[in-house]
Amino acid sequence: MNSFVALIIERVCILGKPKPNQSRLIAYELVSQVNRQGAYANLRLPELLSNSKMEQSDRAFTTELAYGTLRMQGKHDYIASKYLDRSIDEVDPKIVDLIRIGIHQITQMRVPNHAAVSETVEVAKFVAGESKASYVNAILRKVTSEEASITEIQDLPVIQRLSIEYSHPEWIVSSFYDCLKDWQEVEELLRSNNLPAAPDLVCWPGKSTINEIESLGGVKILGIPNGFNVPIIPSEFPPVLERIVGVQDRGSQLVVENFLATAENNQKWLDLCAGPGGKAAYLYNWIKVNHPESKFIANEINPTRAELVKRVTNNNDVLVNDGTKPDNFLDKYDRILIDAPCTGLGALRRRPEARWRKSVVNLKELVTLQRNLLSSAYSLLNPNGMIAYVTCSPHLAETKGQVIDFLGSHPDMKLVPMQSLMLENKSGVQEDGTMQLWTHKNQSDAMFMALFKKEV
Repeated sequence: MNSFVALIIERVCILGKPKPNQSRLIAYELVSQVNRQGAYANLRLPELLSNSKMEQSDRAFTTELAYGTLRMQGKHDYIASKYLDRSIDEVDPKIVDLIRIGIHQITQMRVPNHAAVSETVEVAKFVAGESKASYVNAILRKVTSEEASITEIQDLPVIQRLSIEYSHPEWIVSSFYDCLKDWQEVEELLRSNNLPAAPDLVCWPGKSTINEIESLGGVKILGIPNGFNVPIIPSEFPPVLERIVGVQDRGSQLVVENFLATAENNQKWLDLCAGPGGKAAYLYNWIKVNHPESKFIANEINPTRAELVKRVTNNNDVLVNDGTKPDNFLDKYDRILIDAPCTGLGALRRRPEARWRKSVVNLKELVTLQRNLLSSAYSLLNPNGMIAYVTCSPHLAETKGQVIDFLGSHPDMKLVPMQSLMLENKSGVQEDGTMQLWTHKNQSDAMFMALFKKEV
C-alpha cells in the first residue's frame, strides 16, 4: 500500500474526515513527495493517477496544477513571503506546499479565486488539520485581496528580477546570459522553459517510415527526417505500442542524424553512455539498415538502464562498463558517441523540479566526469575515427569549455565543422563548427554537439 492510499484510509476511516477534491489532493501529494522525499514528478504522477478514477479532464487539471506549481514555486515563494509572519524556511513544509498550490491556481490558472482558496483549504484540513488549514486560508486570502502583485521586482537587478518572474535559480539565469549575451533572448528562453513540452516521436529506420506514420495520423516535423508528432498521448498511439516508433525530442534526433552523416562502410560504433537508449535505438536501427556490415555496441554503467537499452534496441550487444575506464573495453572503435551526463539545463521544460535540484557543486562534478569520458573515448578511438560529444545543457563549462580543454590536451584531435557535413538540417550550427540548439528558437531541448576527428 503506498503512502497516499494509507493517508486516505487514515483520514477517512479513522478520523472520519471527508475527502477533499481529488485533483488537488493528488497534486498536493505529488508536490510534497517531490519536494520532501526526492521523488521524480514524471515517474510518480502516473502512479498516483493510475490509482484514481478521475476523468481525463480532471487528470489534465491535476497535471497542470502539480507540474506548474513545481516549476513556478520560486515565484510563488516570493509572493508568499510577503504575507508570511516568519521566514518561509520556518514554516511547516506541508503548509508551504499547500500555499504554493493555492498561489499557482490564483496567479497561473483560470480558477476563480474563491474556488482556489476554498478547495486548497479543504486539502489543508485533510492533510494538516484545522489549525494549519486556517493559516493557509489566511495567507491565500491576503494573496487574492492584493492580486499577488509583484510590480516592485521591476526595480531589482535584471538577474534577480528574471529569476523571480520566471522562477529559475539566479545561477541558471546567469549561465544562460553567458551563452546568449542578450537579456531579451534570455527572457524568451526562460519563458519557453515554463511551457510544457509537446512530445516528439521518431520512426525507427527499417521498422517504420514517415509515409506509413502519416497515414495513421502522424504529422511530420519539418527538417527532421524521421520525426513526427501525434494529436494523442504517445502511449496510446498503436505504433508506439508495437515498438516500431519511439518517443524522442527532435533535438536528440538531429544529433543522431548529424553523427550518421559521417557513416562509412564496415565501421565499429560505440555509444559510450547509452542509457536509457533513445539515441542508441536510432543509431542501431539505422546502421542495421544502411550499413549491415558495420557493428554497433552500446555501453551503460547502470545495469538497470543497460536492460532498458537492450529492450529498445533488441540488441544483446550492450556492455555494462564504467565509460571513464578504457581498460574495461576490449576493442577500438571508428565512431564513438558520448551522450554525456550533464546538468540538463537544456531540458528544464521536461522536468518541473529539475531547476531546484541543480547546483554549481553538481556542475563541477559533472564537468570532471565529462572530461574523463572524453579522455576515455580518445583512448578507444581508431586513427581517423570520430567522437561526437553531446550534452542536453548549454552551460559553457559543459560545452565550449570542454571543447577547448579537449583540443588543448589532445593535439591530434581536430574539430570537424558541422558546416562541412552534408546535413539536411543545419539548425543550431555555430561559426566555430559546433551545434547549439535552443528551446525558444528550435522548439527542442537545448542540445549541444561537437564532432572531433583523430588525425593520423
